[in-house]
Amino acid sequence: MQSGKTVTTGLVLRETETKETDKILTVLTPDLGKIPLIARGARRRNSPLAASCQLLTYSELTIYRRGNWRYLSEGSTIELFDGVRQDFELLSLASYFAELTESVVGEEQSAAEVLRLLLNALYALSTLKKDPALVKPVFELRLMALSGFEPLADACAVCGRSEPEQPMLDVVQGVVHCAGCKQPGGLSLPLTDSSLAALRRALYADGKKLYSFSADRQTLQQLQHAAESFVAAQLERSFRTLDYYKTIRTEQ
Repeated sequence: MQSGKTVTTGLVLRETETKETDKILTVLTPDLGKIPLIARGARRRNSPLAASCQLLTYSELTIYRRGNWRYLSEGSTIELFDGVRQDFELLSLASYFAELTESVVGEEQSAAEVLRLLLNALYALSTLKKDPALVKPVFELRLMALSGFEPLADACAVCGRSEPEQPMLDVVQGVVHCAGCKQPGGLSLPLTDSSLAALRRALYADGKKLYSFSADRQTLQQLQHAAESFVAAQLERSFRTLDYYKTIRTEQ
């Protein structure tokens, strides 16, 4: 039996073709969290649902339930992020953002902050034309923090020094420490004072100003390595979209 309709907004994290003309979507919403959603006829020519069922499309969605499944009744696009879609390299990076987000958000779990973070990252790439080398590690670190994996970075986790000497990030234990305060059992990567400052900004800055800073290439490279290694160590998995992005990105 069909239940009442719900109107929400959502961003498509994944789309899977099924049957002849249908899609099963994974959608991130602020109030319902991450949800599977069946879009009947979405692959038909001239389907009114087609635009709202594309990967990385943000839309207003009208949803109804039937049994254990949710179905898409209507969709009205809010943002397509054309600047990302028109650049294959940015599209592959954005696809990684979607896969990473899907991996850390549970179903039926409030996700308003995570959705806002992802939308801001896509806007930074698509409209503001921010450097992907900056957006990627900042997004990764902030997403991990919002998902319960925030590293302790405000001081050395061993001696308490607010500005660690020769700072390092232990990606396994999730702490920043002085080079001389290294604890056994972890995996520590060196940071500079500037890359530590960038890491702290990624974790603690106001969301509206998250990408409003610049850093030199060496700092960004170090921050990227630290963020990517932290994600891999904490989640203990790889990402197909990240592997692909690495094969096509312009700057290695």
